[in-house]
Amino acid sequence: MFYRRSCGFNAVIDPPELGRIVMRAGSVWAVTMPSRLGRAVKAHMQSRGVALGPIVGHPRSGRWTFLISPDIEDDDVKLFAEMFRRDVSIAREGAVIALPSPSPNGSIRQWIVPARNAFLPSGLAVVDAVRAWSDVGLQTATAPRYGR
Repeated sequence: MFYRRSCGFNAVIDPPELGRIVMRAGSVWAVTMPSRLGRAVKAHMQSRGVALGPIVGHPRSGRWTFLISPDIEDDDVKLFAEMFRRDVSIAREGAVIALPSPSPNGSIRQWIVPARNAFLPSGLAVVDAVRAWSDVGLQTATAPRYGR
């Protein structure tokens, strides 16, 4: 009920016997990436004064999910391909987004930045931060190594 009332998420318990809380992407989308990149994206946004929205951590898979406002073009094939190459996925209209839950299985997901209200950052701002930091990682990974 908190997710519905305070955050505006269309969250449901599915399946009821497991107590997993999920929502269908619609008015909320998500961007999922490796946690290492997620930490850099979070720091980049904060250093630029971009307000953070909810971020879900997935400790087992080592990934973070930024919940975002759906301001990314749904048919931007080049953008989705670019993000795929960077090991980043965008959950758009109709996708299932899992949220932290107080159930015994709730430790599968945890809040990095808790959902407190209906605020969501721009999806484009998160994509820009991904580009900024994954480009740095690509440059470092492909930089010539001297002295070997």
